[in-house]
Amino acid sequence: MQIKNIAVLISGSGSNLQAVIDASLKNEINGKVSVVISHKKDAYGLERAKKHNIDAIYLNPKEYKNNEEYHGAIIEKLKEHNIDFVVLAGYLKILTKDFVKKYEGRIINIHPSLIPKYCGKGFYGIKVHEAVINGNEKETGATVHFVDEGTDTGKIIIQEKLSIDIGETKEHLQKRVLDIEHSILIKALKKVL
Repeated sequence: MQIKNIAVLISGSGSNLQAVIDASLKNEINGKVSVVISHKKDAYGLERAKKHNIDAIYLNPKEYKNNEEYHGAIIEKLKEHNIDFVVLAGYLKILTKDFVKKYEGRIINIHPSLIPKYCGKGFYGIKVHEAVINGNEKETGATVHFVDEGTDTGKIIIQEKLSIDIGETKEHLQKRVLDIEHSILIKALKKVL
């Protein structure tokens, strides 16, 4: 079976990226990370990629007229790397319709809540966990889903839950959910690759 070329789009530290790299190196998934792209110059995930000799690309959105042109530039980079599959791992930009259409059924996203709760516009990072706690939820978790033209509206591949401890802080909850993210992202990649 041919190994798939994976592109990972990131905005931050890249701990989910690291989980994908590690799974690839252990042959747990039928894919290898060929390129990592970020819209943030200081995203630590770019350093993670470099440590593993993976092409790490920073593309500055301010150098493009609009979101369409910016994501068009990303598509060109994906073509250069013969990308089969795209993973959004903490990527904080909204993909264009053209991008989603070009890679339809081949883009997945990891989200730190149990979709359809606490997702969509404005729900990212610590904000999700703060909303979960403020919503007096008894449980939360993470979701991996296919990306469609909506925000966090694509078909769910896998979810995993955890119970929220009484008095738990948003920071502690974020750390526990992140552990689930690392695990289910690999399970989802095993499934879809």
